[in-house]
Amino acid sequence: MDASANLTSKEAEQQGCLVLLRHGETEWSKTGQYTGRTDLPLTANGRQQAVEAGRRLLEEFPGGFDEDCMFVSPLDRAQQTAHLAGFDHVQTWDALAEWDYGRAEGRRPQDVADLVGWDWQLWTDGPQAVDECLGGVRQAPVGADGSIAVRDSGGESLAAVGQRALEVVQEVQPLVMAGQRVLLVAHAHVLRIVTAQWLGLGPQRAQLFRLGTARYGVLGRYQGGNVLKRWNC
Repeated sequence: MDASANLTSKEAEQQGCLVLLRHGETEWSKTGQYTGRTDLPLTANGRQQAVEAGRRLLEEFPGGFDEDCMFVSPLDRAQQTAHLAGFDHVQTWDALAEWDYGRAEGRRPQDVADLVGWDWQLWTDGPQAVDECLGGVRQAPVGADGSIAVRDSGGESLAAVGQRALEVVQEVQPLVMAGQRVLLVAHAHVLRIVTAQWLGLGPQRAQLFRLGTARYGVLGRYQGGNVLKRWNC
């Protein structure tokens, strides 16, 4: 029998939580290049960050996370992070993939603004505002000497990512309310947007929640509402 079945609703609220773990460092997280669907691996430092994140989570949650309550993005950097952190029984969840940055992929914010010739901002203008002439098959730099092919895409609107994130919240909130400990291993922007949706703030407010590589946040319930318990741990 699920132990949470014997808890009162108040006790379940106190026990249940949603932990959001960002993947470790990649070459593009080091340089500030937008990394959406490009499948970059972790750097050596990123792999070590993932191991250390697992240790921190074990200290904070010695009982671990509940069975069938651990989910990971389909992208390799998140999958690597989950396994290096010690979470081998995660389920891949496509809804946790990072924001599709389209023609901004592999570029830094100032690079995009320079290319379009105006003060483009991701959170207000979105990837779809980047001119089509900047798309097509291209190579984006990786590190000092490398490059990688970038997929051509018109990108994903903030509203579309927000809807994905809201669906994640709708799926996991009943688990948290039942006293379950839920883990999501994914990416900075999508996890920040999940956080904003959890708190009822709307997706654009997610830009206020900075989340470092291999850092995590803890969401939960308090007095009948969704709350932020800890952040960027």
